[in-house]
Amino acid sequence: MRLSVSQSVHEQEPPMTTRRLPLTGVRVLELGNYIAAPTAGRMLADFGAEVIKVERPGTGDELRNWRLKAGTTSMLYRTINRNKKSVTLDLRSEAGRDAVLELVRRSDIVLENFRPGTLEKWGIGPEVLDEVNPEIILVRISAFGQTGPLSARPGFAAVAEGYSGFRELVGDPDRPPVRVGISIGDSIAGMQAAFGAVMMLFDRQRQRIHGAAEAVTGKDIGSDEPLADRTVDVALNEAMFSVMESLVPDYSAFGEVRTRTGGRMEGIAPSNGYLCAGGKSVVIAGNGDGIFTRLMTAIGRPNLGEDPDLQTNAGRWERRDELDEAIGAWCAVRDVDDVVAVLEDAGVPAGPIYTAEDLVTDEQLRARNMIQELDVSTGEEILADVAFPGITPVIGGASIPIDHLGPDLGEHTAEVLAWLGLSDPEDDEVGDDGTASADEEPTGE
Repeated sequence: MRLSVSQSVHEQEPPMTTRRLPLTGVRVLELGNYIAAPTAGRMLADFGAEVIKVERPGTGDELRNWRLKAGTTSMLYRTINRNKKSVTLDLRSEAGRDAVLELVRRSDIVLENFRPGTLEKWGIGPEVLDEVNPEIILVRISAFGQTGPLSARPGFAAVAEGYSGFRELVGDPDRPPVRVGISIGDSIAGMQAAFGAVMMLFDRQRQRIHGAAEAVTGKDIGSDEPLADRTVDVALNEAMFSVMESLVPDYSAFGEVRTRTGGRMEGIAPSNGYLCAGGKSVVIAGNGDGIFTRLMTAIGRPNLGEDPDLQTNAGRWERRDELDEAIGAWCAVRDVDDVVAVLEDAGVPAGPIYTAEDLVTDEQLRARNMIQELDVSTGEEILADVAFPGITPVIGGASIPIDHLGPDLGEHTAEVLAWLGLSDPEDDEVGDDGTASADEEPTGE
């Protein structure tokens, strides 16, 4: 269904939650682009923080044009930047700098994912931020971190995935490494940044409570802690390195070099995706000792389930090709629903490999409000009842309702600047086109 572009999305507001959100009262200033820092900002905004997103005048966050199917603003932008406010400021101008510092003065957290040194070049580096607000928490996301020999390099998550060891394990062993279908490096870095921000908020609050209890010193608890101890330094390559499980210990202890295994997981069998009749696929995880026996009985191969050499995972891994062939042959003549039903009755973990079409109708997701339908503007027209992913993690039994989707470019500029007691910089001076140079590129996908 399409509505007239003259109809406001806000005329059909989604239901507001009456739940007290955990981060209500926290203010976050988001200086960033693409996916990494905006993901952190989205997570904080989802749970009640007021996130003020600063975008370049004219162009805004480049994510507005990524995977753009119609209009001027993509569904990707609307998703990643939900529940935020958008303010347009030229960070290289004096007026833009003054506005940012005034926002810093009134904020708890600053998020940024520019190339290291960019904020300093603009005159809003850590020392300046600390002087303006001695309690500010600074969260910085970059390709390789703020220190070390590679820190000055720009880089996107695709490159960081290579440096982390992650990309080497994705794909089939007889082909070059491939990437997964999402910006996983940016997303994981964003999650770690959000966790780091909340961790620092918790520490600050704990210090205030202890200070209030002692009460005799009269100290400003936050001001005597150096900014370095209030800075969260997230590197894309390290974020991905942190999820590589025992890759390095296995190499260090045993000299093992893991290789790509396609749909399998190294050392675990049988566990893979299998094509079913009708063209859909299923994931079957039959790698537990007892589960394996039940799986082989269910597919009519009890001889394999009773084979002495297959009673342990190590033995099954040695014969993984044989096992996958047997399971694949059984799946190939059954549709995916039949396969899942049979294995569910047998107590074998299995499930369909969903497409977007499957996700929007999934009963489990809808029961937990994980599919939320909202009206959304493309910038040229309004689309009604578009499905968006809900808020995670769940508190209270179901996903919190999304308050609003990613805002229009500069939608809240006048409101926020009026609150700061400032005039709109664009009314006072003519800036440049607002684009970033190579040295100013944000860290992102």
